[in-house]
Amino acid sequence: MDSEKAEDTQGAGSSQEKYSVFTPVEKRCITSMVAYAAAFSTLSSFIYFPALNQLAEALSASIGEINLTITSYMAMATVAPTLLGDTADVVGRRPTFLVALGLYVATNIATALSKSYAALLTLRLFQALAISGIFSVAYGVVADIATPAERGSYVAAVSFASTIAPSLGPILGGSLTYAAGWPWIFWFLCIASSLCLAIIFLFLPETSRNLVGNGSIRPAKYLQPPTGFMCHWKESEQMPTPRFRLPNPMKSLKILIRKDNAIIILACGLLYAVYTCICASLSVLFIDIYKLNQWQAGLIYIPFGFGGTASSFFCGPLLNKAYRKMQIKCGLSTDKAVGDNLDTFPIEKARLVVIWIPMLVTILCVVAFGWTLHFHLHMAIPLCLQFILGLAMQLDFSIYNTLLVDKNNRAPAAAQASSNIVRCGLAAIVVAFLQNLIDALGIGWTFTFMGALCIIAMGLFLVDYRQGMTWRQKYSGVSEVSIQ
Repeated sequence: MDSEKAEDTQGAGSSQEKYSVFTPVEKRCITSMVAYAAAFSTLSSFIYFPALNQLAEALSASIGEINLTITSYMAMATVAPTLLGDTADVVGRRPTFLVALGLYVATNIATALSKSYAALLTLRLFQALAISGIFSVAYGVVADIATPAERGSYVAAVSFASTIAPSLGPILGGSLTYAAGWPWIFWFLCIASSLCLAIIFLFLPETSRNLVGNGSIRPAKYLQPPTGFMCHWKESEQMPTPRFRLPNPMKSLKILIRKDNAIIILACGLLYAVYTCICASLSVLFIDIYKLNQWQAGLIYIPFGFGGTASSFFCGPLLNKAYRKMQIKCGLSTDKAVGDNLDTFPIEKARLVVIWIPMLVTILCVVAFGWTLHFHLHMAIPLCLQFILGLAMQLDFSIYNTLLVDKNNRAPAAAQASSNIVRCGLAAIVVAFLQNLIDALGIGWTFTFMGALCIIAMGLFLVDYRQGMTWRQKYSGVSEVSIQ
């Protein structure tokens, strides 16, 4: 009772100041801009796959050498977010976006004009360095502007943008390669990212709470958009002198030390490895089993994309409703304009309570998908399962990403960067052995193994649901609040 009264008092005090001065429409505009940027972090990898044969012929390289450009890209994508994550938390979201996108545009131009294998290999490394960590900055922006009570909807938008790319990328890449040749993959990325860069330069306000608080503090001149769009400070206000420290790439690794973080990051890593294996094997398996051509093989990714799109319409409301129920259970105010003290709030139970059904559907569909291909059943069956998988897995990722941001609300970008280290590392390992697994076990048992990985992930989420708050509070030194 005493703890509940203390929280009620704290909630009443915090109601005097809004968590964010941005209006709901402005929050949606900001989230749309950063989600647009975040999409390039995964699109750049998957749009490249349909052009491998054409690249090998054009650059007089073997398929093995071209595959090395994929491996090197994934290796850089594992490390690069640790550089951007804490940098965005220190120097601001806006300059980090501008520098990363500027370098990305330049590398796409250079890659489209490259005429040698060595140039392609080098430029793909720079491309990964520039863009692979941008999604972590986008999640940081969401944590800046959205209270935990409304955060689910905004995180779902960013999560959708970054995870739908593996489904749409091969379609775009195959179409561009077929119609205009492989350089137009990079010209397309250059044009699309240049538009994103222009929009962010003109309109995106600085949101880092370390620099502008809830958006009402006037930032330094270099952090202000030239249009003054969505700026809520008064012109007469004095600009504060920012406290500068050097960004620390190791901060992302420190986040992994916490048990409550490590266990859900490992769970997401296993899920992402399964997701990547499905995307990587789709075209190969369908071409072999159903005798599709390259153009048709690109179209089989559409159901997965539609499923992910469908999930975005109800994932946010589902998360927000579950959070509201936990607020009421804890006797807290349900005012979305103010933020709760998450140090004493059972955020693990508020978020993970809605993950069990999507996880169960994911497990069943992964196994069923493998056996329908194993027995060469009608193509409509695995395509329908793809739609359901896209919907369920997108829900899994959105719930996880929201929880990770909530657990690390003071350094959300660095937290997402730490997650990327694990998920990309696990995905690279599992994908490297995927064909060997299929050759040794067959398609059905390979995907049964993938289903087992999902079961392990579900078990890890269950452990965090029960113990995560205790571990988190031991780390932060906050006494636990009893929940009736």
